[in-house]
Amino acid sequence: MAAQGPPAARSMRDWSSGLPSELLEVIGKRLASGTDAASFRSVCSPWRDAVPFAAVAPLLLLPFGPDSERVALYSVDEEKTFSLPLPPDARGKVPCGASCGWLALMDGSAAVTLLNPFTGALVELPQADDMVAAASSMFVSKKDGRWVLHPEDDYGNAAAASAIELDEMRQVFFHEIVLSAPPDADGRGCVAMAVLPSSTEVAFCRVGVGSAWTLLETYLECSVNFVVHCQGRFLAIDCTGEISSCSSIAAHGRPTATPMPSLSPPEDLRHRSYLESNGELYVVGAMVNVLRWAQRFEFDYRSIVYRCNLLDPRPAWSRVHDAGDLTLFVSKHFRHSFAGTSVSMLKRNSIYFSEPLYGDQNHLAHCLEIADIATGTSEVKLFQEKAHAFEALGWIRPNFWRGRGM
Repeated sequence: MAAQGPPAARSMRDWSSGLPSELLEVIGKRLASGTDAASFRSVCSPWRDAVPFAAVAPLLLLPFGPDSERVALYSVDEEKTFSLPLPPDARGKVPCGASCGWLALMDGSAAVTLLNPFTGALVELPQADDMVAAASSMFVSKKDGRWVLHPEDDYGNAAAASAIELDEMRQVFFHEIVLSAPPDADGRGCVAMAVLPSSTEVAFCRVGVGSAWTLLETYLECSVNFVVHCQGRFLAIDCTGEISSCSSIAAHGRPTATPMPSLSPPEDLRHRSYLESNGELYVVGAMVNVLRWAQRFEFDYRSIVYRCNLLDPRPAWSRVHDAGDLTLFVSKHFRHSFAGTSVSMLKRNSIYFSEPLYGDQNHLAHCLEIADIATGTSEVKLFQEKAHAFEALGWIRPNFWRGRGM
């Protein structure tokens, strides 16, 4: 008889990979919450494959500052708030993006750290330089290790220089950073692209490979507001909804960007947000109806969703009335949004906004807006008093897997 190895080894092998995939899928569908699903996925590759990452319920990332030692998150399906510790190397920084289950954090030197808040994994990105700031018409220099801003007055004359405070870094360097995929276990395998403040250029770096940020002109007429990764490439979208498609950045070489003038945004759509799902590009917005009553104006609005397939010979927007089992998660502070298969207590064919579209930013409580895609009508749900006088940062999908895990 052939040797079978120690009993402990046989038990571990059977437990991690010996269960039939059909049984794992049945178990995965019965998980009570997104947290349970994320923990289930972290066991091993077969278990991870049985529960698609898109089926893990996202969490709402609540605001935190440079002095914070923990980051707070709200679970919609479990209706509770919990917090995770920030590693010491992730403190003293400001958040400048959340995508693929990772946070982007920037320090006072304009260096960026990627943090997986669920595992504590850290990946360092290159530091920004004065060329990144110049792309946003910001003129800076370094003095005694600190960035100094050299503004101009209304007549183009040099005004008094001032040190750039930590809470001002996003207005000078990286407004928001979006990842093409989660970093590999060795900190490689993805591209980071940054939206720059008031600029038609974007900046990118190959994570774990590049030693500096590279600027890329999008040739859009207005400043870039959104960056979406779709069909293996980044799309830069300006404040009017015009789109520029970037060639592949994963490989070495100089990428290019090409505007797509034939894909103008749907008319009269306000508060647009963009996301990718199943290889298609979605735009979520509001159709506003202004009413006049006597001496005052009132308005109402409906949430509207369109989508298009960029691989079509002539891509065009088509209205979505039924998204099936999809739920769309739209962030207002950070613009990165995404979709996932409805799980647990979340509503299918719905949009979950991180904050109400027309909410009062001075409201003392955090609120969600949940819109029905079929009817466009919304409900607002209060869930917690604000610990800071800021809106929620946006949605993040738990990633408990220490490799890419997507």
